[in-house]
Amino acid sequence: MPDFALEIEAGGRIAGIDEAGRGPWAGPVVAGAAVLDRDTLEQALVNGLDDSKKLTHAKRVALFEALAASPAAVTGIGMASVEEIDTVNILQATHLAMARALEDLDTSVDLALVDGNRTPPLPCTMQTVVKGDRKSFSIAAASIVAKVTRDRLMGELAQQYPGYGWETNQGYGTLEHREALNRLGVTLHHRKSYAPVQDVIERAALDKQ
Repeated sequence: MPDFALEIEAGGRIAGIDEAGRGPWAGPVVAGAAVLDRDTLEQALVNGLDDSKKLTHAKRVALFEALAASPAAVTGIGMASVEEIDTVNILQATHLAMARALEDLDTSVDLALVDGNRTPPLPCTMQTVVKGDRKSFSIAAASIVAKVTRDRLMGELAQQYPGYGWETNQGYGTLEHREALNRLGVTLHHRKSYAPVQDVIERAALDKQ
């Protein structure tokens, strides 16, 4: 379970940063940033915050809304588009999203705790934390912000592009998504630099010859 040990050790005003959506074949990559007041954070958040992947959908949404309502939490969101992912690659696009999430925070920070082992180009001191969403409350909060924001966005895109199952698979490469790609084709929101999407494009081009 996460705690405030890393934040207390570092001292100062700490932002946790995490992303959602590096692996999917469609949709943007989204980053979340969170600054939590250790002294006034509500007990419900202390008890509930955890790695977003370990939480149920309902629990993530409840925590997301609790963070938004809490005077002890400041959150930010950043995204990088499919076009940016295809242009600069997913790692660099993720770093863009993280920088935008930090910029979206309505506060300054002394240190950013970044989930993972790669350091993005942020305008502040940074510390990477492998599996940080399981260790730091700030990173766990950021992971929930990123995941819920992206899930909601993919749900909206699913209404515009029915048949791909984005409302449940969030753009990941499920069997349903793969079959829909073969049946319905590639949309504007697919990552054309990803091999499974490239394969569909190439097969479609061959079929036209």
